[in-house]
Amino acid sequence: MSDSETIAVALPFHHRVRLGVRHPQNWLQLVRFAAVGATGYAVNLGVFAVCVHLIGIDYREAAVIAFVVSVINNFWWNRHWTFDASHQHALFQGARFFAVSLVAFGFQYVILIVLVSDAGMSKVLAQAIAIACATPLSFVGQKLWSFRA
Repeated sequence: MSDSETIAVALPFHHRVRLGVRHPQNWLQLVRFAAVGATGYAVNLGVFAVCVHLIGIDYREAAVIAFVVSVINNFWWNRHWTFDASHQHALFQGARFFAVSLVAFGFQYVILIVLVSDAGMSKVLAQAIAIACATPLSFVGQKLWSFRA
């Protein structure tokens, strides 16, 4: 075999994870994702609180509205700053980002409803907890699928 030939070996998942945590760039991406997520979190909770408390929209509908507003915010910032993926096709990335976000939102939505209707928690606090619970799912999906290098 010549020096210019390379053999690709598929490593088991746990080996890839172990190698991934050793790269500082991955940790920087996680910090950037968290910063974008913090702004999205604030946008989501702000829109949610306005919808529920000022406009009087049902909390379930308010969750959907807040999701749409925050997902647009998060897509732009993650695409341009977190994953520096603005050189790739925006429509393709957007579709993937939205698909992952919908899965995470479905998980978040279930938690929100359980916390409000079953646990009797205040709506904004339940929304805050539900978003936090869905964030790891979103990060993994966005990194490994939406914005993969």
